[in-house]
Amino acid sequence: MIDRVEYFSKEPWTAGIIGLGYVGLPLLVTAINSGLSAVGFDVSDHRVAGLSGGDSHVDDVSDEALRAAIVSGARFTTDAGALSEADAIFICVPSPLGRNRQPDLSYIEAGADTISRVARPGQLISLESTTYPGTTEDYLVPAVEKAGLTLDETVWLAFSPERVSPGDEMKTGDIPKVVGGVTRASGDVAVAAYSRIVPSVHRVSSARAAELAKLLENTYRAVNIGLINEVAQLAHELDIDIWEVIDAAATKPFGFQAFYPGPGVGGHCIPLDPQYLAWRAREANFATRFIETADQVNTHMPEYTTQRIADMLNTAGKAVHGSRILVVGLAYKPNVSDDRESASVDVARRLAARGAEVRVLDPHVGPERIAHHGFAAVHPQDVSGFDLAAILTDHSGLPYEAIAREVPLVFDARGVYRRLGLEAQNVEAL
Repeated sequence: MIDRVEYFSKEPWTAGIIGLGYVGLPLLVTAINSGLSAVGFDVSDHRVAGLSGGDSHVDDVSDEALRAAIVSGARFTTDAGALSEADAIFICVPSPLGRNRQPDLSYIEAGADTISRVARPGQLISLESTTYPGTTEDYLVPAVEKAGLTLDETVWLAFSPERVSPGDEMKTGDIPKVVGGVTRASGDVAVAAYSRIVPSVHRVSSARAAELAKLLENTYRAVNIGLINEVAQLAHELDIDIWEVIDAAATKPFGFQAFYPGPGVGGHCIPLDPQYLAWRAREANFATRFIETADQVNTHMPEYTTQRIADMLNTAGKAVHGSRILVVGLAYKPNVSDDRESASVDVARRLAARGAEVRVLDPHVGPERIAHHGFAAVHPQDVSGFDLAAILTDHSGLPYEAIAREVPLVFDARGVYRRLGLEAQNVEAL
C-alpha cells in the first residue's frame, strides 16, 4: 500500500463527510475549495435533495458557494455506500444532551455503525463531533475492527474537533485545526490530510487530548459567561451599570478578556459541551465545581431576565399578564438564523406562560421558525403598539431607534443601545 502520509500530502484524494449540517457542509465546501474531491452523506432525503439542487440550509455556506462546489464536483447522497469512494471520512454528526442532561451519543453510534459497513483499506477516519475524552477509541476502533480492518495497517483513526462559529467572518478554512491520532501513526496520516484542507494544523499527542481540548475551549467560555452573568446580577442590586464596569476593566492591556452578560447561553456548544466534561468527570469520581456553578448561573438567566422584564412593567404600573411584548431576536447569537438551545426562545416562552401576548421580530430566523416556536412574527416596520420591547438577540440592522421611540419600555439584555450610542430614557439594560 502506498505510504498514506505521502498519499494524503500529494495525491488528489477524496473527502467523505458524514453529516451535512453546520459542521459537515462547510468542511465539504472547504475541501472542494482546497482542490480535493468530496462526497457528502446524510440520512435526510430532504436535506440531500436541497443541497443537490444548490440550496444551502447553513448560514456560513451561501447558495452561490454551494453551487460553485457542485460545479467543482461536490456530490450529496443518502447512500452510505458512496463513502467507500472516499480516501478520508470525516464524521460530523450532532452530539446533544439527553433528557437528563446526559451525553446523547446515538448519532456518533450511528456514524460508527456506518463506518463498520463502508470502511475500506487505505482510509483515514476522523471524528469531529464534540464528545468526551475516549470516544474515538471507544466507538471507532471497534467499528473498523468489525469492518475487518487493522489500525495503522489498513486504516487510520483520529479526532479533530470542529471549530465553527456561525455568522463569524472566520470560516472553516481560516481556523486552525487541532488534530490527534488514536496512535502516533494515525496522527501522522491525519495531520497530512488536514494540512490539505486548512492552512494551520496543531497536532496533539492523542485523540483523547484533542477531545479534551475542545471541551476546554467551550468550558472556558461557559465559566466566564457564568461569572459575568453573576456579576451583572450583583451590579444591578448595587445600582451599578455592568456595561460601564466591563468597558472600564477592558482598558487593562493584560490579564483581562471581556465577556458580556445576556439572557442565557445558547447554540450548539456552550450549553452542551461542558456537560460532556462534567459527565466524564463524574464517571472518574471527580467533582467539576466551576462547571456546575457556571451552569447553574447560566441556566437561571432566562428566568432572571423574565423577572427583570416583569419588574420593569410593574414599576410602570403594568402586569406581565395581558401586556403586549415585542421580543427582538430569537436566534442564539447575532446575525444568524440558528435558534438551537436559544435563551431568547426560553425567555419568550416564560413571558407567554405568565400571560403576556408575545410577538417576535427576527428576520434571520424568519416567520416559519418563529411560528414553530409558537409565536407570530413582526415585520421590522411594524414595531408600534407594544407595552415593552425585550432586546434578546442583537442582530445588526434592526430598527433600534424606532423601537425606543415607538415602544414606551425597552429592556436591553444585550447592551445594544450603549454600544450604538443611542440614549433613551425608556431603555433599561440588563
